[in-house]
Amino acid sequence: MRILVTGGAGFIGSAFCRHLVKEIGADVLNIDKLTYAGNLASLREIDSNANYRFLKADICDRAAIEEAFSSFQPDGVVHLAAESHVDRSITRSGDFVETNVVGTYQMLECARAYWSSLAGERKAQFRFLHVSTDEVYGSLGQEGHFQETTAYDPSSPYSASKAAADHLASAWHRTYGLPVIISNCSNNYGPYHFPEKLIPLVILNALHGKPLPVYGDGGNIRDWLFVADHARALFTILTRGRPGEKYNVGGRNERRNIDVVLRVCETLDLHVPCASPRKSLISYVTDRPGHDRRYAIDATKLETELGWRAEETFETGIEKTILWYLENEWWWRPLRDKVYAGERLGLIETAAHGT
Repeated sequence: MRILVTGGAGFIGSAFCRHLVKEIGADVLNIDKLTYAGNLASLREIDSNANYRFLKADICDRAAIEEAFSSFQPDGVVHLAAESHVDRSITRSGDFVETNVVGTYQMLECARAYWSSLAGERKAQFRFLHVSTDEVYGSLGQEGHFQETTAYDPSSPYSASKAAADHLASAWHRTYGLPVIISNCSNNYGPYHFPEKLIPLVILNALHGKPLPVYGDGGNIRDWLFVADHARALFTILTRGRPGEKYNVGGRNERRNIDVVLRVCETLDLHVPCASPRKSLISYVTDRPGHDRRYAIDATKLETELGWRAEETFETGIEKTILWYLENEWWWRPLRDKVYAGERLGLIETAAHGT
């Protein structure tokens, strides 16, 4: 297979590219703009492989994307490129609308023109997988899970931009017949995760004796999915999913944020002992505006129809993740020193909002 991947230098995208090249043997074209979160070092183990190539381009650049389709002639597209950090979306919402909404529109239009030029079996087999998030569904109460039929109720500029992109992808299938599939995943974690996100931030701050910020009371609940499991799910959906369908991807690993932080502290204390328990570094901070209380994915459709199962529990996955960070300072040290040092993002002026 020849697979065009957008956002393949990001966290999930790089895991997917590594899976395609190393495990599947697919030909891969990785298109990435290389914003702050795009890191070619995450692709070091495959970048010299004959069936992998990289193109630095913005998905909003129609001419560049059209040329990529024309020259690479993909059998499928996996669209992962997105601005993805909720905190950043609070203060830089325009970037999220541009990349997540306008960029998705450009990808759909380029894919439609390319797909329309195909014939026979190649046209019948072509697929466009649009990768999204469970955050489009909003917040759950104490009970229940997000299903593919759950109504959209986004809370942040990030989730609203992803919801808009999902609707565009669905409309391009219904209106034009483009063979689009949508996936909505829960919170990913694992190796090569940019250190602005909760788990890598806590790992690195705890290693360096810095405060471990926990929003609100720490009771916000997320369903955690190991990134390698997600990579396998994406290939399964791309190759076996039905056009026009949605598939939720989750690890069935609900955890309160505070429990995630405590588990990281305990594991680090075991592997890298220090004078006092690292949980003493926990600092409760003002909650994020519009912070959804609970997410939980029902992945039954993906599991029963397509046969995918998560292989990692949270306990096995977090152990692998922490050990990877301990063993791969070459990857995260430049990011901490030059790109993001662990400061809080997405703060807004409370006075301006009357609170």
